[in-house]
Amino acid sequence: MVGGLEMIVADPSGAGAAGSAWRRRGARRAAVPCRVVSTATDRASGPPSDAVPGPRGSRGGAPDSGAGLPQHVRTAFGVRDAQVQPLVVAGIPSWRCDDVLVRPVTDNALAAWSARVLDTLVVDGLRVAKPLRSSDGRWVVAGYAACEYVTGTPQPRYDELVAASLRLHTATASVRRPRLLDDRDGLTARADAAAWGERAIALEPATGGLLFDDLARYRRQIRLPAQVVHADLFGTVLFDGDAPPAILDLVPFWRPVEWAAAVIVVDALAWGGGDPALLGTWSHLDGWPQALLRALLFRVALHAQHPASSVTSLRGLEHAADLIVPRL
Repeated sequence: MVGGLEMIVADPSGAGAAGSAWRRRGARRAAVPCRVVSTATDRASGPPSDAVPGPRGSRGGAPDSGAGLPQHVRTAFGVRDAQVQPLVVAGIPSWRCDDVLVRPVTDNALAAWSARVLDTLVVDGLRVAKPLRSSDGRWVVAGYAACEYVTGTPQPRYDELVAASLRLHTATASVRRPRLLDDRDGLTARADAAAWGERAIALEPATGGLLFDDLARYRRQIRLPAQVVHADLFGTVLFDGDAPPAILDLVPFWRPVEWAAAVIVVDALAWGGGDPALLGTWSHLDGWPQALLRALLFRVALHAQHPASSVTSLRGLEHAADLIVPRL
């Protein structure tokens, strides 16, 4: 027994299901409303600040008032005299200042890169919140960035979310690999490299390490072109009725488009109560089974490193593994 779970010795032939090493007593696991460790909880500046791992859509409440937004930041972005409305947008406590949205950032270099790309990016069928410069031309002022305010909230419209991902990545296909990726060594960078077999990392067995090892046995070679992709779309894309989906920023990875789509599906299955039919809907994408596996390994490795993860919060990923492994 480990952490209340029954450990079952895996079939030495490797023919058993990937979830064979971790089986809860009783009936087959169903999706549970657990929280996922998001890429947004890991920044280059240090370890995650969240007390509990969760997607951006579940972190924190709105700021108490406009008093939390420094006056010099409001002046820099030209909204000193604007009416300030505190709110949470895509899980980030923010401030709406008339038609401008001001949000805190924890990685200035990443926020500036994202703003430079989005400033000229045009995506068919997608609303892109236009980044705004400060009065002296900066994208980030004292840890805050600004963009135009766009309406909408994260919603469980997962097929539309995957479709939006594919449209976005058609537009980012020509974006050059950012050099800032070379300096990453946080939880997400390590989890990403481990998922692709590029790096061996230490993972906590009870919160995903054993599951990761079991799943990694199914990894096969995959040949798909890499490009800049947004790997944090779950819980961050805004939907507003029939309007096109909206994005506010880019969280860059240098991976295949199919992998980025698979991350959305894994998140939806593990944390969003997504319909298992999602797996079949997008099965026409190149290398889909192995893209799904690497997306799942990425999330498991991220979860197993996070200091706030637990056996309970792992259940969503175990559920996703039960659904994905039969397709490998």
